[in-house]
Order: sequence, then structure tokens, then C-alpha cells
Amino acid sequence: EVQVVESGGGSVQIGGSLKLSCTASGFTSDDYAIAWFRQAPGGEREGIACTSHADDYSTFYVESAEGRFTISSDTAKTTFYLQMNSLKPEDKGVYYCAAGEYIGAYNYWGQGTQVTVSS
Repeated sequence: EVQVVESGGGSVQIGGSLKLSCTASGFTSDDYAIAWFRQAPGGEREGIACTSHADDYSTFYVESAEGRFTISSDTAKTTFYLQMNSLKPEDKGVYYCAAGEYIGAYNYWGQGTQVTVSS
């Protein structure tokens, strides 16, 4: 059974940083994709960043995250991180990690972790 678990959310001031973690377990190989999504209060879930084994772990970011957010992973490719710098109020929301066979096909979702950015 595949499980996805996020951690690392919290409350920071504008301009601060947070590092989220996502551990995906239960895959029979490391050939899968990982993505981070954000759901702002009252908003829809939005893709923020993603990477995959099939893309040789190239990273892709939504425009609002480009240059501020970075996906990385541990050597074993079982834990993925989202380093978020220069946080803005609009970055606030619940961040979800998702995993699936390839980018865009996410069958497994974590429970979400709250990120709050305040002045």
C-alpha cells in the first residue's frame, strides 16, 4: 500500500523560509512522480512544483514559485523536500504532497500540512 506523508508546515513571517518534507512509501520501485500542491483558504488546489524519475528528476515550478521554491530529495529518493524561501502572504495555505506513476497522474495524496505567512 502506497502512503504519502507530509510534514514541516508552520507559521512564518513574510520573507521567512520553511522546508516541507514528503515521504512516499510502498512503491515497488523509484519510478514515480512527486508533486506539491497548495490550497489557499477558500481556493482550489493548485500545483506548485513537481519532479519525477521519468524526467530524470528535472524540476518544474508554477510561475509564482519559480526562483523561491526548490524541490530536492534524499539519496534514496524516498523523501522529497520543498524548500520555500521569501515567503509571501499569498503562499499561505494547506500544502499537499502527491505521488503517482508520472507527472499529472497522482493517485496518492498526503494529509496536508498548514503553512501560514504573516506580517
